[in-house]
Amino acid sequence: MQAYPDSALYICLWNNNAKKELWSMVTKRARINGTELPYVDQGDGQPVVFVHGSISDCRIWDTHRPNIAQRYRVIALTQRYFGLSAWPDDGRNFSMQTHADDLAAFISALRLDPVLIVGRSYGGAVTLAMAVQHPKLVERLFLYEPSLGTFVVDPAAAEDRVQTMSAAKAATHNGDIDHAVELLIDGANDRDGDFRQLPDRVQAVMLESGRTLPLMFAAPPAPPITCEDLGRVGIPVSIAVGENTRVFYRITAEATHRCIPGSALIKVPNARHLWPIQDPTAFSKLVLDFLENG
Repeated sequence: MQAYPDSALYICLWNNNAKKELWSMVTKRARINGTELPYVDQGDGQPVVFVHGSISDCRIWDTHRPNIAQRYRVIALTQRYFGLSAWPDDGRNFSMQTHADDLAAFISALRLDPVLIVGRSYGGAVTLAMAVQHPKLVERLFLYEPSLGTFVVDPAAAEDRVQTMSAAKAATHNGDIDHAVELLIDGANDRDGDFRQLPDRVQAVMLESGRTLPLMFAAPPAPPITCEDLGRVGIPVSIAVGENTRVFYRITAEATHRCIPGSALIKVPNARHLWPIQDPTAFSKLVLDFLENG
């Protein structure tokens, strides 16, 4: 897989609602923890770090960045092993703890601390783990359906998580990675066919990061974050959850809210796990409201 060259210029062209839009994206690189993390840095003002979910990369925020970058400095990184970059090893270090360590080092390397962070799904889980371990690096958090469940006691969450992953895990074991990506996305959104309804460019980004699925399914458990750990975070946190989302994400979001004193729980009407990608305009408005009003 070809790695990004330093300061490479990438032109992304896609068709959105029958209207072609052209964006230029300058990808920079941060050298941390023995690897290089590509990131996009756009806009001026207070910096906000965006952390993507599984089987995606910084490009998943392409349709969100233009609106938010009008008022803030948007910094979207690609986590280790995701996207198009060459891996620094054979994938042996893939774990949520590795990604949390990388996020902390990334924030410090760019001298952003304390910083606002927006994290979605796996990216929200990584962000939570990092915030517990490095609270001084974070000013505020906005999390959409974070998938960290080490403190969740309701067995229905674990059962639903297994159902979400089972088909994709089997396809990965059989070497059918592209089909595994489709099964995982449909499973996460709890509706067959939703992957194929995503814009072509989004499907392409996810398929390119499908190579991480064998690593994800073989990864060690998440850091053992407890409810008491979350209670000591001590910063403003907003957790958003879709009204129609899967049991796992609903229970986990509600548990996160209960564990973090003073946190806000935002229920998004008619939304599921993929809502930030399916309706980037509405998600961007929600993020801007958080950034401007806390």
